Amino acid sequence: MKLPTFIKLHQAPNSLNMLGKMPEVRANGINIYYRVQGKGEPLVLIMGLGAECGDWILQVCAFKRYYRVVTFDNRGVGKSDKPSEPYTVKTMADDTVGLMDHLGIDKAHILGVSMGGMIAQEVAINYPERVRKLILVSTNAGREEKGRHSPELLRAIGLKEDFSDEDIKAVDIGKVMASLNAHAFSGGAIKTVAVPFCWVRTKLFGIKGVKGQFEAVMTHSTLDRLHTIKAPTLVIAGTEDRIVPSSSSDVLANRIPDARLVKVEGGSHTLVAEKRGRFNKEGLDFLRGS
Repeated sequence: MKLPTFIKLHQAPNSLNMLGKMPEVRANGINIYYRVQGKGEPLVLIMGLGAECGDWILQVCAFKRYYRVVTFDNRGVGKSDKPSEPYTVKTMADDTVGLMDHLGIDKAHILGVSMGGMIAQEVAINYPERVRKLILVSTNAGREEKGRHSPELLRAIGLKEDFSDEDIKAVDIGKVMASLNAHAFSGGAIKTVAVPFCWVRTKLFGIKGVKGQFEAVMTHSTLDRLHTIKAPTLVIAGTEDRIVPSSSSDVLANRIPDARLVKVEGGSHTLVAEKRGRFNKEGLDFLRGS
């Protein structure tokens, strides 16, 4: 079976050389690993739950021709620190801005997917002067939004719709990650290879940090603050997302002033991979437009 490009790059022995040196910075009290590629206006890409900066390979290849692309491992995963104290999405937004400070970036385009989209919202809300344009992908406004979770997914991870903070802390994070990986893809070669790959990677790096991310996501909310976002915003969602219902994109687009909404027909939660051609075009058109 032919492996998808991003899987082959992850497996390649010299993949770090292909992608560039991955330095480390001390920001917001932790060590953060990051990569910078390309030239032009800075574009910061923020990954989702349990994912690493290398998972942006299909976007970096397209975007680095026009932008200085910054990718990094969020706290809790990859080669960044995995502190034991509770995580919040706001804290991860502060991590992002701390990295920008280290790199001398006063203002950047911010693009976030899933949990990364939640982090991107917090950056835009709390640091409006640091954001040029904002792209929110396969994400939602958080806990106060009705219907923000797929009932199918909640059943799979053992949560009821009216779950409490204690319920969140009691979940089996291994079961959560297995369910998320199974629901994230629409099918085909990418799903066949990526699901076991993501699971093995989670086991290798440990699940404590991923659990911290999960608890942050499940207790996060920006619903009553979205109207304060000043940056030009693009909201993108797949119509077949089985993790974050596409209706969440309507909520974001309706509450963020003058936001543009794009729904990708047949797109899954991982549309950045499975619908990469369409996604990259929409993203570049928005970033490069006036």
